[in-house]
Amino acid sequence: MKIRIHTFAVAAVVSGVILAGCSDIKRNKTAIASDTAKAMTATVDIRGQWYIENIVFSDSDYVRLDEAAAGRRQYITFEDSTYFIMTSCNSISGSYVIKGDSINIGNGAMTEMACDNMETEDALRRILPRISTIDVQSDSVVRLNGATPVECILLRKSKHEIK
Repeated sequence: MKIRIHTFAVAAVVSGVILAGCSDIKRNKTAIASDTAKAMTATVDIRGQWYIENIVFSDSDYVRLDEAAAGRRQYITFEDSTYFIMTSCNSISGSYVIKGDSINIGNGAMTEMACDNMETEDALRRILPRISTIDVQSDSVVRLNGATPVECILLRKSKHEIK
C-alpha cells in the first residue's frame, strides 16, 4: 500500500512538472503570436505626394502615364487617412486605411470633366477597388498591388509637391 501511495505521489509530482513546462511552452507560443501580430499591424507610411508611373492589369493591359499624357505629371497625395489623385483631366479623393502591408482604398468622389483622353481615369476606376497591399521598394518607389500578382499601380515619390 505504501508503495502505491509513494508511486502515486511521484507520478503526481512528475505530471505537475510536465504540465508546468507545457504551460510555459503555451505562454511562449502566445507571446510569439502576440509579437507577430504587433509586427503585422505596424503600418507603412506612404504619406506625401507620389507620381503615378504605371497602372498595370496584365502584360498586355496597362497604362504608362508618360505615354497617356505626355508632359503632364499625374499624382496621388496621401495624407493621414485621405488620398487625392490628380490626373491630366480629373481629380479623385477619398479615404484609405493601412494595416501592416494591407491597404483599403475607399470609394472616392471624382470630378467628371469630359476630356480627349480618359485612359488614366478609366484605369484608376478599374484598379483602385482592387488594390489590397503595399510594397515599399525604397523610400522613393512604392507599388500598390491589386488582386492578382501582376495588377499594380507603380508610384514614384515626388521631390517637389505640386499644389
